[in-house]
Amino acid sequence: MTSGNEAAKPPSTDPVGFETHDHAGCITSALAAAEAHCASEGLRFTPVRRQALEILLQEHRAIGAYEMLDKLRSAGFGSQPPVAYRALEFLVANGFAHKIERLNAFIACAHPGAVHSPAFMICRMCQSVAEAQSAPSRSALGDAARAAGFQIERTMVEAEGICPSCAEKVDA
Repeated sequence: MTSGNEAAKPPSTDPVGFETHDHAGCITSALAAAEAHCASEGLRFTPVRRQALEILLQEHRAIGAYEMLDKLRSAGFGSQPPVAYRALEFLVANGFAHKIERLNAFIACAHPGAVHSPAFMICRMCQSVAEAQSAPSRSALGDAARAAGFQIERTMVEAEGICPSCAEKVDA
């Protein structure tokens, strides 16, 4: 999401998603950053795209396209699947969201504007998702790719387990 004139900022290595935080402030700042990025890059941040991003930001779990469509319909937008798919495609293409392949669903990016390789921790009990930074170039995968002469362009790690909140409930 960076323009050619600015340096990509490094993402935090701390996971984002399971901790308690100012969620309203998180949503407000992410929407403002998306609006500013779209304005600077000449991208159309349409009302349906903005609403789709806001929906993703409201929850720290992945949302499927049909659930997104239901939420967009409730917000007064179209009821045909392309409405949701086009909005989600725009958000992913411009770094505002990621697709969680394991769940065939989408989540707001925790590090918009940063060039990064996301690693997702998916709670199998509550479906919450946290995003962390992975380092494929410094891992066994990076070593194997270099040995094969392969250049990694994009990676995504998805791990399934139990989040801290659900772990407390299981242990109680």
